[in-house]
Amino acid sequence: MKIKSKGINRTNWPVMILLIIGLVTIIFPLYMTIVIALKQPSEMTNSIQGILSLPEKFSLANFAEAMRVTDFWHSLGYSLIITLITVALSIVLHSMIGYAVGRNKTKSKGYNFIYLYIVSGMFVPFAILMMPLVKQTAQLGLDNWVGVIILYVVFYMPMNLLLYSGYLKNIPVGLEEAAYMDGSSTWRTYWKIIFPIMKPMHATVAVLTALGTWNDVMTPLVIMSGSGSNTLPLAQLTFQTQFGTNYNLAFASYLLALLPILAFYLICQKQILNGVVNGAIK
Repeated sequence: MKIKSKGINRTNWPVMILLIIGLVTIIFPLYMTIVIALKQPSEMTNSIQGILSLPEKFSLANFAEAMRVTDFWHSLGYSLIITLITVALSIVLHSMIGYAVGRNKTKSKGYNFIYLYIVSGMFVPFAILMMPLVKQTAQLGLDNWVGVIILYVVFYMPMNLLLYSGYLKNIPVGLEEAAYMDGSSTWRTYWKIIFPIMKPMHATVAVLTALGTWNDVMTPLVIMSGSGSNTLPLAQLTFQTQFGTNYNLAFASYLLALLPILAFYLICQKQILNGVVNGAIK
C-alpha cells in the first residue's frame, strides 16, 4: 500500500506486511488442498516435502471417486435445496421483521424489547439447544430437510435482524412519508420502495446465510440422521473413520463443494461491502 505525500510515493510497510501475511494464510491451505486432491495415496508421505510437493502425475481420479463415495449429485441436490430455500425465506421474512422492528424500536418500548430479545439469540450456543431440538423435531415429524430449513431460518434471524435494522438507518423516513401522502399502504410502500433500496443488504444477508447453511454439519447431523438424506458436508464425513482419514478423496470432495458457494459469492460480491458498511450500527 502506497501513500502519496507532497508528490512522493511512500510504502506503508506495516500494512503491506499484514496484507502479505493474510494472503499467505489464505493461499497456503488452498495450495495444500489442491495438491493433495490431485495426488494418489501412494504419493503421500509423512515428510513436509512429500506433502507440499507437486503430484508426479496430474489426475482427476480422486474427484471422480469422491463423487461416487459421497453420492455427489444426490447430496448436492439436498444442499442446494436447503441453502436456496433458507436464503430466500431469510431475505423475505427477516427483512420484513427488520423493517417493522427497526422503524419502531426507538418509538416503542415493546418493539425495543422484541429487538433485544431476538438479537440475544446470537449468544445462545447451539449445544444447549441441540438435544431439545432433536426431540421436538422428531415429535413434530420435522426430522428431515424441511425441519432443518425451519431451524436455519430461526437461527439466522438474530444476525439478520441486526443487519437489516442497522441498514434502515441509512434510508430516509421521508420516502415512506411521501408514499403515504400519495395514498400508498404500508405493505405497498415496503415492497415498492424499501425492499428494492435494501438490495446491498439482501446480498450481504444472502451470502452470510448461504455460507453458514452450506458449510454446516452439526444441524443436519443431529436432525436428519437416519433419514437417508445427506447434505454435502454430512456426506463428507464418510472420509473420516476410526482408522484414519482419506485426505486425497476428502480434499477433492471439499474442492467440489467449494465451487457452488464460491460462484454464488462472486455473483453477490459487488453488493456485499456496501451492505456491511451501511448495515453497521452507529
